[in-house]
Amino acid sequence: MITIESLTKRYGATTAVDSVSMVIESNSITVIVGTSGSGKSTLLRMINRLIEPTSGRVLIDGRDTESEPGHQLRRRIGYVIQGHGLFPHRTVAENIGTVPRLLKWEAQRIRARTARLLEALQLDPALYSDKYPHELSGGQQQRVGVARALAAEPTVLLMDEPFGALDPIIREKAQDDLLDIQRKFGTTIVLVTHDIDEAFRLGDRVAVMSEGRLIQYDRPEVLVTRPANELVARMTGSAERAMRLLSLTTAGEAALPLAGEAVTDGLLVPTSASLREVLSELLWRGSECATVVDADGTPRGRLTVAAIMARGRPA
Repeated sequence: MITIESLTKRYGATTAVDSVSMVIESNSITVIVGTSGSGKSTLLRMINRLIEPTSGRVLIDGRDTESEPGHQLRRRIGYVIQGHGLFPHRTVAENIGTVPRLLKWEAQRIRARTARLLEALQLDPALYSDKYPHELSGGQQQRVGVARALAAEPTVLLMDEPFGALDPIIREKAQDDLLDIQRKFGTTIVLVTHDIDEAFRLGDRVAVMSEGRLIQYDRPEVLVTRPANELVARMTGSAERAMRLLSLTTAGEAALPLAGEAVTDGLLVPTSASLREVLSELLWRGSECATVVDADGTPRGRLTVAAIMARGRPA
């Protein structure tokens, strides 16, 4: 758990971050979103003390980050920046092993950790370990950057606009990789972005910042249905609010009981599909109802166009 208490950063007469307090739960993804100059990156960098706060404090699992030297703190907190930041003269394996070597891990342990991370990110260790960054695609370089940040088994991973330089298709794949990594390793992730769609896709909770202040910090569906002010309403897109809400709800969460009726050969949708995806498929097929099934094909409920539209109307 990360506890941020009245964290403030001033540069002369300018306040970049103004008394921000928030609690980030363990094993979750928190996304900080805001326009340029809102203080989101400064707040992120104060967590690992790349930027020293003017006042306030950060506690990780109850321990004040000021209780140890900054360079030691940063070795146990993963950090990913836009454009990956890989060392061009080092191989993929050497890049990933950077921090473990500083921590004096044994070579066998480093090799095993490197292989596991590459496999988790769908990069075959036999094919990619000895390649250099210039031999990889942009998406592959970004995945190696994530692997390097996770190499020393950190409990916290900080990410500053990590996917901003990727094209839309590669960016979506990178986001999927991150969600998969978080599920596999249970890492607490704090990610900065200016993209509200990315924030909603990735975040268990989303923090909206403006002019150095924390405006609202809550689950994505709360920001959509109950924005704290006009700024948050504009950022979440009031005209698209209903469709955003459907994107945040899965078929499994919204499925209606089957009530004993038999499953027909109609549209079958997985429990993990969003209501927006299900609605799009139903409208494209001209169908009124879909059956929601588990990964093994077991029916779990049904969804109708009317029921999905009702869920899309904010309370």
